[in-house]
Amino acid sequence: MTEHKAPVRLKGAKRTSSADVARHRADPAQGSATRGRASFGSKGKLTAVALTAAAVLLGAGAAGQATGTTAPAATATQAPALQLSDLERLGSYTPATAPASVEAQASYVTPETPAPSTPAPSTPAPAPAAPAPAAAPAPAPQPVAVDDPAGAQAYAASQLPAHGWAPSEMQCLMKLWTRESDWKTTATNPSSGAYGVVQSLPAEKMASAGADYMTNYRTQINWGLQYVQERYGSPCGALNFHYANNWY
Repeated sequence: MTEHKAPVRLKGAKRTSSADVARHRADPAQGSATRGRASFGSKGKLTAVALTAAAVLLGAGAAGQATGTTAPAATATQAPALQLSDLERLGSYTPATAPASVEAQASYVTPETPAPSTPAPSTPAPAPAAPAPAAAPAPAPQPVAVDDPAGAQAYAASQLPAHGWAPSEMQCLMKLWTRESDWKTTATNPSSGAYGVVQSLPAEKMASAGADYMTNYRTQINWGLQYVQERYGSPCGALNFHYANNWY
């Protein structure tokens, strides 16, 4: 039977226990958890503490399984100390600038939707102005009677052939109407009211020859020649009757 000899430990060498081994193996996990926790902003403190505690517990369990031994109670008691120091360190940490996550969140703020504007009531178009009433037409100028004995005599002479009379009949006609009106268009008998070159009584009888019988000697002469032809046959017959009765 071979005698079992305990390994000789050098003087001054630190004795390594299973707890130290387990703690040493848990340190890398703790460091990585600490680095991951430091990347969070001030708003993620609670999340970082929870992740740190989970990493420590998972690292201790993994170390125990690798060595085939159970982590001593001292390891489990050190995890809360690490969490407390982390809380104190995180609590005293104040970022100099706003975390990137806050700026990122601010960029996603939904802009406020403006309230729909109420359209202003439309002003009705002004009604078209009524057209100005057309000015009443100016009354036609009233014809003015013109006394023209020479013109009246010339016109009467030109109308004798139309009634079948000889030019000699003009001498009788000249005497007849000179006695009656002196060949004036506006001649008026003050006692009887007879009017015009032919002294029609009343004057309205001459309207059958034209509406301008009060101002136009031609209209008066046309009516007078027709009257002489119908009543006396000729100007000389009318003059003879006038000599006898002082009218015709």
